[in-house]
Amino acid sequence: MESPKKPIFFIPQMPPFEWIELVHDRNYIEAYCNGTLNPKAQRRIGLPWSQALANRTCIAVGGTVLTAQLALKNGLACNTAGGTHHAFPNYGSGFCIFNDLAIAARVIQKLGLAEKILIVDLDVHQGDGTAWIFQNDPTVFTFSMHCDINFSGRKQISDLDVPLPVGMDDDRYLQTLAQYLPDLLSQVKPDLVLYDAGVDTHIHDALGKLALTDTGIFRREMPVLSTCVAGGYPVACVIGGGYTKDMNSLVYTHSLLHRAVRDVFENYGL
Repeated sequence: MESPKKPIFFIPQMPPFEWIELVHDRNYIEAYCNGTLNPKAQRRIGLPWSQALANRTCIAVGGTVLTAQLALKNGLACNTAGGTHHAFPNYGSGFCIFNDLAIAARVIQKLGLAEKILIVDLDVHQGDGTAWIFQNDPTVFTFSMHCDINFSGRKQISDLDVPLPVGMDDDRYLQTLAQYLPDLLSQVKPDLVLYDAGVDTHIHDALGKLALTDTGIFRREMPVLSTCVAGGYPVACVIGGGYTKDMNSLVYTHSLLHRAVRDVFENYGL
């Protein structure tokens, strides 16, 4: 009997500005990276600027592109960052500076590695920036399942939005997801799935308004990943949002995605 394969870790590199420019305005990119963004725009992002944060932001984008490339090669891959879905082409919002999901989609398309891309966004907040970027674009399908009464106040229109009531628990959440995901995969038939696995759906999250437990989040990850892999759809995962002062708890909750990736990778012999 063969022993399970050990996970392979990759370190992403700083991406070229040309990749980020596939989605974002050059003036915005340069202003943010150089620390010259105006105070109002900086407040809208919600994070104090530093060169370290600017570097991390860019490297996270490179990580999501690398994750997408690895998913196309191996069937499944996972980033330890990403999910900055509130970033619009010329401004950042909600702790999101550059939209790594959108950039990865555009880079993968530009490199000719995939044509049709499905973005599955299960963060507690709507992927409003992503929805806006890909509006009226038939090559990228945006699916956002989020708490209806939550940031942002002004929702955009995804290709498929599933607003959820405040306080939804594990079972109702998973039943709702099961109503949409399998049919959506069959309908879209993507060359690549980009999966935003935000854990701000957790019952103890400071900025979420749903009620998923650790077990519920793991039960979410397993069918999302296994349904994609079983259908032959490569899936690239990012961690999305998660907001709690208990850092150990937050790290564990984010780790549930990686644990699920490991299990699915082994179960399907990838």
